Amino acid sequence: MESGDAEPDLPLVSVVIPARNEAGWVAIPLTSVAAQTLPLDALEAVLVDNGSSDGTAEAARAFAATHPALAVTVITDAAPGVARARNLGARAARGRLLVFLDADSRMAPDLAERVACRAGTGYPAGSIRLIADGGDRVDAGFFRLLEFGKRLFGIRAQMFYCERALFLRQGGFDEGLQVAEDREFLVQLMRSGIPVCHLTESWIATSPRRLHALPLHLGAVATLGRWALAHAGIGRRWRY
Repeated sequence: MESGDAEPDLPLVSVVIPARNEAGWVAIPLTSVAAQTLPLDALEAVLVDNGSSDGTAEAARAFAATHPALAVTVITDAAPGVARARNLGARAARGRLLVFLDADSRMAPDLAERVACRAGTGYPAGSIRLIADGGDRVDAGFFRLLEFGKRLFGIRAQMFYCERALFLRQGGFDEGLQVAEDREFLVQLMRSGIPVCHLTESWIATSPRRLHALPLHLGAVATLGRWALAHAGIGRRWRY
């Protein structure tokens, strides 16, 4: 079997989506999975509702009922924690490749196909270029700054893809971390000698709502500061 091929009757790419009280958002990432250029029989979405009280799981199941061509698995777990949710989703996934997507984000239409191509060229894992969803110029500039820093300093962090077997073999995410669990996992891969790329030929668009939590764009300053501390290994277990 070629490295980019899935096993018969199994998807090639599984998109894992953690969600907590995201009933109004979950259709966005799921719609982006359903709109991929990769054939739908090569895809699946695994949404993990971890402790929601707003009908998030029901909203995901309603989406699945109206999009029968896409395999959608909905897992409910009472305990909160994004790392825990991602680990549950990864274990339930059937695809050879995992893409981790947030519930308020969406994939470029060609992302799954680009991930499969990168994995086939010897990169079993890689972070993915992020852009701001929406038209706000400050938001767009914030994410351009993050991307510049990633490229300049070779940082691998935030949403990424990984071969499922490799992810499970490495033990998945540290569930005690509240932030930068993705960074921690990718750093451990690189320290193990695993090639980890930064995929820039496609993108994930993410909601900038956290940046708007404070007036006068102070949310962007606070978010950047928290991420910078987490990158330095400080405050990764603080509530986020």
